[in-house]
Parts: sequence; structure tokens; C-alpha cells
Amino acid sequence: MDDLGLGNMAWKKVAEKNDVAPGKGREFVVDGKKIAIFNQNGFHALDSVCVHQDGSLAPGKLEGDVVECPLHFWHYNIKTGELLDYIKGVKLQTYKVEVKNDGIYLDL
Repeated sequence: MDDLGLGNMAWKKVAEKNDVAPGKGREFVVDGKKIAIFNQNGFHALDSVCVHQDGSLAPGKLEGDVVECPLHFWHYNIKTGELLDYIKGVKLQTYKVEVKNDGIYLDL
């Protein structure tokens, strides 16, 4: 696999289209990283580990673009990765998502 000189970004298939139910999130481990994919008005992907106590955001409750960490109810924007309470300027890494016929791909 050559990356055609596009730096270190590479599209990688991480899931099937029906792996993530509408209105839900699911965690996938990709290259040792825990990444949550949310199916909420399209697919969104971000690091799934809450900065607070390493809880997984994937099973969190979604309201609009916001996911609530199930452990202690910290809130993140699933499009920007931004933490919306407690600490200013905290962002989780987000990833571009492309849905193709054969599955869900992330730009890693």
C-alpha cells in the first residue's frame, strides 16, 4: 500500500455500515486507538476516551451534536471533539468519515 505522498493520512475501513445504529455510537479499536463512531445525521468519529477518567464515550447518550459521557456526564460535540463543560479549550481528536458501499472508512 503506497500513500501517494499524501503525508501520513490514510483511509482505513473500520466498520460495516450497519455496525452503528442510527442515534447511537460504537467504539472501535483502530491501530491501538479507541475511536467512537456516532451515527447521528451522518457518521462522526472521534477519540472515544473521555479526558476525565478514561470512560468510553461510545455508549453515551446523544442529543443533537452532543454526546454525554456515561460515567460522569461530561459533554462533547461529536463534530468538533470539543469538551463543552468544566475545562475550556479541551478537544478530542476527530476523524474524517467516508461511507462507501462496502463500509465506513476513517482518515487516520
